[in-house]
Amino acid sequence: MARRDISGAVDFAYLEGFAAGDSGVVAEVLALFREQAAMWTPLLDPAHPGWQDAVHTVKGAARGVGAVALGDVCEQAEAGEAGLDAVRTALDAALMDIAAYTHEQMLKSLKG
Repeated sequence: MARRDISGAVDFAYLEGFAAGDSGVVAEVLALFREQAAMWTPLLDPAHPGWQDAVHTVKGAARGVGAVALGDVCEQAEAGEAGLDAVRTALDAALMDIAAYTHEQMLKSLKG
């Protein structure tokens, strides 16, 4: 898994710019996003009473890391224009991109 596996679900250039190129900050932010995603996933169920709060939280976090499509689908879900399946699919895509990016960064550190 490396850059070739990145689908574009996350704009890493945005995140790198926001972090002023500090790879440690980028790694920490992405690790926190992954940890939080594990907590959000069970809440992204229409039967869960807190699903709307979870979608709102995911929206903000997604936009913070550059996962624009995920943020947009969360906004649509809040407006009743998209379902939670779409949110989960977009979250999975973002997490796959984050995994590929993180893997690539690890490979670069081994070469350095």
